[in-house]
Amino acid sequence: MQILNPEVDIEHFYRRLEAADRKVLFLDYDGTLAPFREDPDKAFPYPGVREVLNLLMDKDDVYLCIISGRWTKDLIPLLNLKKQPEIWGSHGLERLLPNGSYETAPMEKSALKGLAEGQYFLSSIGLSKRCELKPGCVAIHWRGLSDNDVQQIKSSVESEWLNISQEYKLELRNFDGGLELRVPGRDKGNAVEIVLSEFEDSYIASYLGDDLTDEDAFRSLKGKGLGVLVRKELRDTEADIWLIPPEEMINFLSKWL
Repeated sequence: MQILNPEVDIEHFYRRLEAADRKVLFLDYDGTLAPFREDPDKAFPYPGVREVLNLLMDKDDVYLCIISGRWTKDLIPLLNLKKQPEIWGSHGLERLLPNGSYETAPMEKSALKGLAEGQYFLSSIGLSKRCELKPGCVAIHWRGLSDNDVQQIKSSVESEWLNISQEYKLELRNFDGGLELRVPGRDKGNAVEIVLSEFEDSYIASYLGDDLTDEDAFRSLKGKGLGVLVRKELRDTEADIWLIPPEEMINFLSKWL
């Protein structure tokens, strides 16, 4: 563990965590709870993660919330937990509650047309197999390719998608292993804010994430909880501490027990 924010006293945080009546734990999935895989359908959690999450789900004072860039329906079988936590998918565009209630953010017809154009462009240049469709999003993945192939794909897609994003008022965002065109208005930070607004003031919260898309959540949690960067290599971040997965991350989660 490395402290990135000099104002953070991690031992004081752990004491508060132990004493708190309500604990809210936000978790990203890919790169945080699970290692990246070239085949995303095989990105299962690190050994020991599922066991810790099941124990946390049994605790009345811990509220578990997964916030991921994945489609919620694709994430549930990978998690394979005994109980269903709250899940925000597609970077905050979907919300699935533990009781099964599901909703998506409002989307303009023009934005959906732009996403369709983005998907069609990938098809027209032979990249359909690397295209991922989600509610309000279309993504191109290049994990596992050589640096030269990545640059070729990126140069082919980025300029065209930039034009589409400007024409249809979409967001163009980089993530670890690809590029995404998506409907604006929601991100992981919005998800954190909405969930915390539904709790009383007396809670302790933390968000664990690895990607650039998790920075929105780290910023939203400033002054309200602990931002935790989880990745093998340190990068510039708004997070308060840095953990190397899986051991340090699992040890941190165990503190919530």
